[in-house]
Amino acid sequence: MITSHSNGYVQEASGQAKSHRERAVDCPGEEGSLVKSPHCSAHMERIQHYQEELRKRREEDSRGKHDIDPNASLRLKKLSQNPKVGIDNPTFEGKEKATKDTSYQDPVAELEELLQALKWAQHCLTDAQSQQDVELIRQLLAKEDFRNAYTIYSAVSLQKSRVSPTSALTVQAEDLCQEVQKILQSSQQKEGLELRALLTNPHLQALMQAHDSVAAQEMAEENVTEYLGETVKLVRLEKARDTPLGATVRNEMDSVVVSRVVKGGAAESSGLLSEGDEILEINGISIRGKHINEVHDLLQQMHGTLTFLLIPSSQIKPAPHRQTVMHVRAYFDYDPSDDPFVPCRELGLSFQKGDILHVISQDDPNWWQAYRDGDEDNQPLAGLIPGRDQTSAEYQYVVYWKLWCAKKSKKQRKKSTPNLSKNTDCDDIPTYEEMSLYHQPASRKRPIALIGPTNSGHDELRRRLLSIEPEKFAVAVPHTTRNSRIHERNGREYNFVSRAAFETDLASGKFIESGEYEKNLYGTSTDSVRHVINSGRICLLCLHTRSLQVLRSSNLKPYVIYIAPPSQERLRTLLATEGKTPKPEELKEVIEKAREMEHNFGHLFDATIVNMDPDQAFYELRRLIDKLDTEPQWVPTSWLC
Repeated sequence: MITSHSNGYVQEASGQAKSHRERAVDCPGEEGSLVKSPHCSAHMERIQHYQEELRKRREEDSRGKHDIDPNASLRLKKLSQNPKVGIDNPTFEGKEKATKDTSYQDPVAELEELLQALKWAQHCLTDAQSQQDVELIRQLLAKEDFRNAYTIYSAVSLQKSRVSPTSALTVQAEDLCQEVQKILQSSQQKEGLELRALLTNPHLQALMQAHDSVAAQEMAEENVTEYLGETVKLVRLEKARDTPLGATVRNEMDSVVVSRVVKGGAAESSGLLSEGDEILEINGISIRGKHINEVHDLLQQMHGTLTFLLIPSSQIKPAPHRQTVMHVRAYFDYDPSDDPFVPCRELGLSFQKGDILHVISQDDPNWWQAYRDGDEDNQPLAGLIPGRDQTSAEYQYVVYWKLWCAKKSKKQRKKSTPNLSKNTDCDDIPTYEEMSLYHQPASRKRPIALIGPTNSGHDELRRRLLSIEPEKFAVAVPHTTRNSRIHERNGREYNFVSRAAFETDLASGKFIESGEYEKNLYGTSTDSVRHVINSGRICLLCLHTRSLQVLRSSNLKPYVIYIAPPSQERLRTLLATEGKTPKPEELKEVIEKAREMEHNFGHLFDATIVNMDPDQAFYELRRLIDKLDTEPQWVPTSWLC
C-alpha cells in the first residue's frame, strides 16, 4: 500500500514539475515538453514596431556617416586642398583614408567658415539693428586676441575629447601570444628569436593577462532605451567556445524569459543578464514565440559576440553582495534524473553520500548552485542541488520515500514508517552538514574509531596496530564497577569506580559507550580518550554505531573508518583461515548487518575499507592514518567553533 501510494504521488508530482520546466540554453539534454500558450498580439505588434523603427534609424545613421560631401563646407574643402606632408608607408597603401585622425578641427578654418556664414546672414537681414549686431560679431572674429584665444580653446578641447586608452579589440591577447610563440618555435632568425624572448617574458605575459581581464569587462555593453513606456535593453557579451553562456530560460505564454543565471558562465561574469529578463532578439533573430528547446538549439551554435534585445525584469534587483562559499558533506545519494521536481534536469548535479559539495549560491533557497569537490576544473558551470531548507511538504515526502525507505526491505519499511504520509515531519532526515578543512596538530592526534559488524575484522586490525607500534597507538582505559583483581592496577587495566559514580558520569554524558556484563557496568569515557590524546599517541577505538553520535558531539574530532566485510563466499574463506566455521545464516546475517550499518550511519563515516584481504586492509588503514599528518581533512564546522 505504501509503495503504490508513493509511486502514484511521484507521477503526479512529475506532471506538476514539468509545467515549470527550465532549459539550460547551451547544455546538452533531453528535450522537454511544454504546452504553448496563446499569442499576445498587442504586445508583439508593439515590439515589432519598435524593431522596425530601430532598423530605419540605424540605416539613416549609417547613410549620414558615409555620404559626406567635402565641398559642403569651407573647412572640409580647405582640408582636402592641403598639400600632403611626410612619406607613404607602403604597408598601408590602398587602405581607406578614414584610418587617419580626422578628429582634429582647424580653428582658423572654422573661423573663416563662420565669417562666410555671417556674411550670408547679413545679406538676408533687412532691419538696421540686426545688421549692426552681425557687424559687431564680424569685428570680434577679426581681432587677433580673439583668434589666439579660440586656437587655445580648440587645442584644449581636442585633448579632452581623445579617448585613452582606445577600446579593446579582443579579449584573447594571451591566446594570440601563445599562438605566435608556437609559430616561432622553429624560427632561427634574429627577429624571431628576439620576439619569442619578448613574448615569454613574465612581465609581458602578466600584462596580456591583465589586458584580457579588463577587455572582457569593457567589451560587455549595455544600452537602455525607452520605447512606448517599455524599457528595452541592448546587451552585448562575449561567449567563448569553452565557456557556456550559463543561463536557463522558460516559456511564459509566448515570451522567453531568463529563469536562472548560473555561476561559472559568461552571463554571470558579465552581470548583464538578470533573472526575469524577457529575450526579444539574439543577434537579430527574433526569439519571441519560440519554444525553449528552439532557443537551446540556436544558442548551441552561437559563439563570439552575442547581442541580446531584452525587456528588463520588473522585479526589484537586490544590491549585489559577495557570495560566500559554503562547504557541505552530502548525507544522501542524489540523481537528478530521478527527481521530478528539479527545475532544469540538464544542470542537476548528481552526488553520492559522503561527497563534499562547494555551495557557491543560495539565492534560490530550494535549489542551490554547487560544485563537487575535485570536479571544479571539469565542471565549467555550477550544478543544481536540492537546498537544505526545502519547504515543500511534497518534496520532503518524495525525498524521504526514495532515499530512506526504498532501499529497505518490506519488513524494515513497515517497522520504520508505520504512519508515512504527505504530512510526515522529515526534519530529522539528515541532508547536509557544513564542513571545514582541519589539519591535526602534531602533538594532538585525532582518535581513530573503527566501525564494523562482528567478524568484519575491525577488532583484529586494531590489535595488529597496537602490537606493531605500541609507542604510537594506544587504547583508552575503560571504566568498570567490578572489583579489581590481584594483578590489576587502577588506571592501567581499568579505572575502578563505584556504581554510583559510574551512573552519575553516565547521566552526565561522559561515556562514549557503556554496557552491563554479569551485573557489572563497563564503559569508555571521553576523559580516558582525552588522556591518550594528551600523551601524544593515537587512540584506537572499536565502537558500536550507536556510540558515533556521542563521540561526534564531543570535542575529540574523531576520524571514523568503516571496515566492511567482503562477499559472503570470501568472508567464509577468511574466517576458515582463523579456524572459524560459521553457518550460512550467520554469514548472511553479517552481510545484512553491514548493509544496515552503511545505510543508517554511512553519512558519518570518513572512509571505508572493504576487508577483502587482511594484509591489504591493514596497509590501507595505515595509509589513511598517515594521511592525517600530511593532508587537511574535512570536519564538521561546528567542531572548530
